[in-house]
Amino acid sequence: MTRLTSCRTCKAEHPFTFLPMGNHPPANSFVRGQDLNLPQPAFPLDTQVCLECGLIQVDDQVPAGFFEHYLYVPSSATLMHSHFSELATRLKVEAGDNLIVDIGCNDGLLLAACNKLGCKTLGVDPAANLAEIARSRGVDVDVGYFSADSAEGLVEKYGPAKAIVTTNTFNHIGDLHDFMRGVVRWLKQDGVFVIEVPWARNLLENNEFDTVYHEHVSEFSLLSIVKLGEFFDLKVVDVHRLGVHGGSMRVTMQRTDAARKATSQVGQMLAEEQECGMQDKRTYIDFADRVHQIGRDLRAMLDDLKAKGIKVAGYGAPAKGNTLLNYFQIGPDRLEYLVDKNTLKQGLYSPGMNIPIRSLDALRENPPEVLLVLAWNFFDEIRDQQHAFTASGGRFLVPLPSPTLVQ
Repeated sequence: MTRLTSCRTCKAEHPFTFLPMGNHPPANSFVRGQDLNLPQPAFPLDTQVCLECGLIQVDDQVPAGFFEHYLYVPSSATLMHSHFSELATRLKVEAGDNLIVDIGCNDGLLLAACNKLGCKTLGVDPAANLAEIARSRGVDVDVGYFSADSAEGLVEKYGPAKAIVTTNTFNHIGDLHDFMRGVVRWLKQDGVFVIEVPWARNLLENNEFDTVYHEHVSEFSLLSIVKLGEFFDLKVVDVHRLGVHGGSMRVTMQRTDAARKATSQVGQMLAEEQECGMQDKRTYIDFADRVHQIGRDLRAMLDDLKAKGIKVAGYGAPAKGNTLLNYFQIGPDRLEYLVDKNTLKQGLYSPGMNIPIRSLDALRENPPEVLLVLAWNFFDEIRDQQHAFTASGGRFLVPLPSPTLVQ
């Protein structure tokens, strides 16, 4: 049993363990067919919360080098193209003709949008396979892990950055204080640091336990980011609510001595966190009880469908889906296959449960009658795209916030 003894952001001691989920394989460690009979490494996934700042977190057990060949890409979701185009426009206003850096740039979708606006950009990412995709989009990428030490060489090589952005990467960082030391070394005196991450309040309200996995070591409250920034003389000056990934936030920080006045939204969201009990132990005990009930209900629904001879498959093979499948022990006995638009995952098997992953062609060649939507954060997009499935009477089973069959 591996648990943190202090908070990753505010350093308060003794986080409260509220949802121990047992051993899980890393959520993006998809399995090749020839390796199905080999042991799959698995590590404890014990969900904790800091009651001082509301940070939900798990111990960092991702193997060294894990992110050097990565399979998640944002460009497989249509929504992310428009989302990053909007963010690029904001970054252009902040940076002007100065350098914009995207740490964890992945396949370069955001910086390609920035480049279309005439921005000066650089991506940093440890995944060499994704860097090649980004470069094919015209994005410059420095391949490697970002840290306080690497920041020294990056500043010397590329100069200071007016805007540093990290989208859905900050929640992957085990040592946030080291990461932040690197940020302040690279950031210009009047620059901005922009973070996009899922908002932990949405996780609690919508029972999104599956967004916790070994790569997502932190699920942030706004208060946790405020407290983290205080260690580095950075102030939260703005925050925006976002609809992506089940409810996210975009947080803007500046050096305290150069910071503009914080927007009213900052105070409002901090107050909302306080009001909904994000520093109250009872909130997390109740959350765990709801998750256990979801597992019982979802398995019962799948077993009932199977007993009636109804064929069920899964839509999406996201990392979050593997948390749900492994914790609820839903395998190929309940789901015939998964489909995913990401070609990097097709032909592989889901970690732990070993469910085959196919292209969307499987929905036509071997059609199911019900699709369990594991990529529930893109459900509206999925439903809009699957006209043939719904026209033939197909139904969707959406697992969260509670299992629901949708015509």
